[in-house]
Amino acid sequence: MNYQETLDYLFNALPMFQRVGASAFKKDLGNTIALCDHLGQPQRQFKSIHVAGTNGKGSTSHAICSVLMEAGYKVGLYTSPHLKSFTERVKINGKEIPEQEVIDFVAENQSFLNALKPSFFEMTVGMAFWYFAKQNIDIAVVEVGMGGRLDSTNIIQPEVSVITNIGYDHMEFLGDTLEKIAREKAGIIKKHVPVVIGHRQQETTAVYEEIAGMNQAPLLFAEESFQVTDKGETSENKRHFFIQSEKGNFEIKLDLMGNYQQKNLPAILKTIAVLQELNFKITEKQVFTGLENVISNTGLKGRWQVLDREPWIICDTGHNKDGIKEIIDQISQYTYNQLYMIIGMVRDKEITEILRIFPKDALYIFCQASIPRAMPAQDLLEKAGEFDLEGIMVKDVNEAISWAKEKSKKDDFIFIGGSTFVVAEIKGL
Repeated sequence: MNYQETLDYLFNALPMFQRVGASAFKKDLGNTIALCDHLGQPQRQFKSIHVAGTNGKGSTSHAICSVLMEAGYKVGLYTSPHLKSFTERVKINGKEIPEQEVIDFVAENQSFLNALKPSFFEMTVGMAFWYFAKQNIDIAVVEVGMGGRLDSTNIIQPEVSVITNIGYDHMEFLGDTLEKIAREKAGIIKKHVPVVIGHRQQETTAVYEEIAGMNQAPLLFAEESFQVTDKGETSENKRHFFIQSEKGNFEIKLDLMGNYQQKNLPAILKTIAVLQELNFKITEKQVFTGLENVISNTGLKGRWQVLDREPWIICDTGHNKDGIKEIIDQISQYTYNQLYMIIGMVRDKEITEILRIFPKDALYIFCQASIPRAMPAQDLLEKAGEFDLEGIMVKDVNEAISWAKEKSKKDDFIFIGGSTFVVAEIKGL
């Protein structure tokens, strides 16, 4: 098979949660364990960092990877979903897995895959670990796909585990309370492995204390070590932060522009501090440089990404209530005349709760991504009307952007989001 035929095999022969939803969800690690047994336990051949959380785990994973790269390590990065290309999911030092390696993995293991019938995600995790081991990386930063306890990535034995925060998302799988969701996320806590918690939340602290205690795992609340103050944007299009820490105060610049990065930074900094205590050679300068160059080092896209400035055109992959609330808060800090919101969503989100917090003074253009999970734009338009959100339907996101650009003036603001998959279809991203 060539590369396109290989992708067709992966996408069509194996269920993919991002595209079809619940039918692709597996409730145990059996297939992943069997696949990695078949591959020779590649996950045991490199060190790793495991990152879970409802929001922020992607940015956190990329930032930690960037710092480790600046420190001279050969760093694998596994994240999901991809925006533009399947190969974005598996990177080493910011370079995506070559297409030939994807072809080789499937060709070498196709008969086993046909017999096992793993999900798309299980297969991709196995591929990532196989490639990392083959390339003799020093360490991998591994982002959890969903939850933690039953996530396919949860067969690694990391140096440190990270849980960024807990919010309401994927509740049909993870539970309908923050305590239940936290219990699933805390499933990545391993015996004697330190775990960094990004946010101390009243509903979840007892869960972490219980599970960390059972595993004799050091429990580290990042905000107790690092207090972060946002100082705003710099003239170089970076975000400036003032940090108060146990070892002194300092300032950093971050090339990720979302306000919500203020909430991600304590966990990022605490994880790096833990790695330093574990004898990873990371200097203060390498920390600063790594955080200032996350995008250029790792290729991260879609996090408060500025596409134009007259008018402002910004996209963001935030897709649950907490993520959308952060986006709306940041939009409100801009000065503009008319706000255009190009929004598409997937059917299995808490759409009512999200629509409830959208600003009513915006003009909405409802679209839909080209995946089976997408909520039809007409249905979204009708549902939004129940919350006095006025707008039109333009199914294709790029046609919606063209419509908004044609109608808007230089002092307006155009936002594109609501779903990772809507952002993924933006041309030129």
